[in-house]
Amino acid sequence: MNLTIILGALELGGIFAIMSLGLYMSYKILNLPDLTVDGSFTLGCAVSAVFTAHSFPYMSLIFAFIAGTLAGIVTGILTTKFKIMPLLAGILTMTGLYSINLAVMGDKPNVSLLGCSTIFTPFDSFDPYHKLLLIGFFVLLICLFLYYFLRTQLGLALRACGDNEDMVRASSIDTDKMKILGLAIANGFVALAGAIYTQHQMFSDISNGTGTMVIGLASIIVGLTFIKKDKISYQLFAVVFGAIFYRFILTIALQLGLPSGYLKLLSAVLVVLAIASTNITRRKRKC
Repeated sequence: MNLTIILGALELGGIFAIMSLGLYMSYKILNLPDLTVDGSFTLGCAVSAVFTAHSFPYMSLIFAFIAGTLAGIVTGILTTKFKIMPLLAGILTMTGLYSINLAVMGDKPNVSLLGCSTIFTPFDSFDPYHKLLLIGFFVLLICLFLYYFLRTQLGLALRACGDNEDMVRASSIDTDKMKILGLAIANGFVALAGAIYTQHQMFSDISNGTGTMVIGLASIIVGLTFIKKDKISYQLFAVVFGAIFYRFILTIALQLGLPSGYLKLLSAVLVVLAIASTNITRRKRKC
């Protein structure tokens, strides 16, 4: 692999690390299987494409994050107030977001950003490392935010809600609000990742979010398989490491001649192997 391929893998790994950190909030912290992410990632892509096309690339990140949080709030309300199963609530929101994403992009299946200025443009003088540096900055910023947020009283209540909801409810903490907050933050970061992804790839497509859930799960499970620590700092690092490691596996597979159409299958196999290895390890410890 040459430098360009390595940098490309690191850049995409960093973007998917942001998305995986969002999924970490719902999957590990809240213990909720949230399928909204497939739609909220595309929502971030769509919002970013529209704002960037109108010369507001930085503002697009803010509005993409807000749009993602709104999507998470919808799923949270469906789960808590309407008592719909979390899995089904995520599917319903994701399904509705398909039409919304299409409407945001002006009823076009894809939007090109060729010739537009992006968040990376001001850093062109640092080429070829300008994209990696900026993406790395975002990853570090989000990791620091989650690290300190999850150690606050509100963050501890959020973590406790995922560990033992009945105990938290007995402590007079509104678990419904905790779930809505957690899903909002999770999908906000997923949409932010989508926004950065669109400006990195210079286009937005209605199918960008397909398989996002699998990618995020692969990153989290693979990372936590290698780094088995319970501290938040280690788990956040594990998620970032897993995302980058996962991206390099896909890059190596492509370099070895694997057709791009088989990448989804490879992703599914990686998740199965990671989960299976974790379960086998637990069984051996019990024995």
